[in-house]
Amino acid sequence: MPALQQKSANKVFNGTLTKYSFPSSALGNLEANLNVFLPSSASSSSPAPVLYYLSGLTCTEDNAAQKGNFFEAAAKEGIALVFPDTSPRGAKIEGEDESYDFGSGAGFYIDATKDPWSKHYKMYTHIVSEIPAALQEAKLPIDFSCASITGHSMGGHGALTLYLKEGDKKYKSASAFSPICHPTACPWGDKAFKGYLEGGVEEGKKHDATELIAGTKGKKLNILIDSGLGDNFYQQKQLLPEDFEAAARKAGHGEDEVQVRLQDGYDHSYFFISTYAPEHVRWHAKFLKN
Repeated sequence: MPALQQKSANKVFNGTLTKYSFPSSALGNLEANLNVFLPSSASSSSPAPVLYYLSGLTCTEDNAAQKGNFFEAAAKEGIALVFPDTSPRGAKIEGEDESYDFGSGAGFYIDATKDPWSKHYKMYTHIVSEIPAALQEAKLPIDFSCASITGHSMGGHGALTLYLKEGDKKYKSASAFSPICHPTACPWGDKAFKGYLEGGVEEGKKHDATELIAGTKGKKLNILIDSGLGDNFYQQKQLLPEDFEAAARKAGHGEDEVQVRLQDGYDHSYFFISTYAPEHVRWHAKFLKN
């Protein structure tokens, strides 16, 4: 695997946030960027557990790192943070830069199966396999066997689906801010799945958190969701957290395993995320440090 290239480093809450890039085979050998926060407590003899954060539509690896309010809680809990990008960059596919909700900045954390997208748009493999392997190769003091995942909007969809598909072998817990909970039943998901997947929306059911949780009866889950009632995308039925909660309850998961909180007045922005980010970090710490 090609080596990580360090692009910048900043001290924050006594830890270090470092931006790296590397040529990604999952993304068709395009350059991938990511930010990694290491708390000061992390060392080769005491590696830190890790929390991955998946960003939403139009975002890059920088948005949550700069505006998310994750570092203080992560530093106190001794947790590393990884912020990947949201899509390949510069694939030069016709139409990839035409809309905010498909193509650049909108990889949807799936592996595309439809040409021409399938050569580069393999975000599922990039997040689940390639990034951990690259960071391990770089010998960063992170315990990759002790990982959890969170995200916002499209990234909340990614966090929930990766957790539900990969289970305990990859992630101890999953949380989400304003996630797209039922993408096969909303316009964003309909557009993404028809564009990226050979089998369209039907194939997309394999990447739909509401569909996936229906098949988890008898499994122990650790899921926390916060969504704002003042969110215009919630009001436009893009997020559908009630669908996810209903499917979770039908599969036998109570609030101790799947908690869905609808927060009055909050919108879709980083003002909302930054309000609840420290609580989410502390919630994940219960599973990462147990």
